[in-house]
Amino acid sequence: MKHLGDILVEAEIISKKTLERALERQKSGKNRLGIVLEEMGVITEEELVDALSKQFNFKTIKNFVGHTYPQELLNILPSDFAMKKLVFPLKQKDSMLAVAITDPFDMETMEMMSRISGLQIVPVLATRKEILDAISLHYLKSSADAGGSILVVEDSTPVALIIQAALVKEGYKVLLAGDGLEGLKIALSERPKLIITDSVMPRMDGYGLLRAIKANPMISEIPVIMLTSKASIEDEQKALESGFSDFIPKPVQPLRVVSRVKHALEMAKKYRS
Repeated sequence: MKHLGDILVEAEIISKKTLERALERQKSGKNRLGIVLEEMGVITEEELVDALSKQFNFKTIKNFVGHTYPQELLNILPSDFAMKKLVFPLKQKDSMLAVAITDPFDMETMEMMSRISGLQIVPVLATRKEILDAISLHYLKSSADAGGSILVVEDSTPVALIIQAALVKEGYKVLLAGDGLEGLKIALSERPKLIITDSVMPRMDGYGLLRAIKANPMISEIPVIMLTSKASIEDEQKALESGFSDFIPKPVQPLRVVSRVKHALEMAKKYRS
């Protein structure tokens, strides 16, 4: 089976040189090729969907977030799987399941969905933003504005509890998540006013969480602070250039956490006004 990059080159959507640069960039970030190409400014989500649709006659879907989906349909694919793989079940008919997906050539995900559901999967192309919005609304039942809290995403319970205690003492409501995927789920459903995330975590690391947050307009404006044991000047520069609002080195010092949180919230307030 051909890979997405080769298909895009053959369809003359991107050049071979662009593909080589994207693949090199993909190695460091471990992100999907389509997302890397978008980050490079080579192609937009909508252009990618339209190009694949025209070239390979895939079905596409737009503006599906506001539709009604029965719970039994949503139960076919677990919410954690839907979020991690960026898929959303659209309709089941007989032995077939139509699923919104960003990369129809991701055979591993297609096969996993077939095994989980016991159904034949029919891929329907959609943008990452619409799939995330659908997951947020229908799986996570997110409200329009449940913000006001601070989300701490940290796989070390002792570290998370130290941060929680320091912030609660200052009057903040604190939510905890044990990894990036759980953190993304809470961010979408609760809309916290600030997120503190560890850089290295299972399932989804801090950089992956930041990319997922920035890719979704519903939560893209939430400031995100990185918490990391890699505290060199180069690490701090990389974090800030990637879009983190601030950088807190480990070991955790409660006074430093509180001051950085207050500063980030103050800057966010000035930016919005």
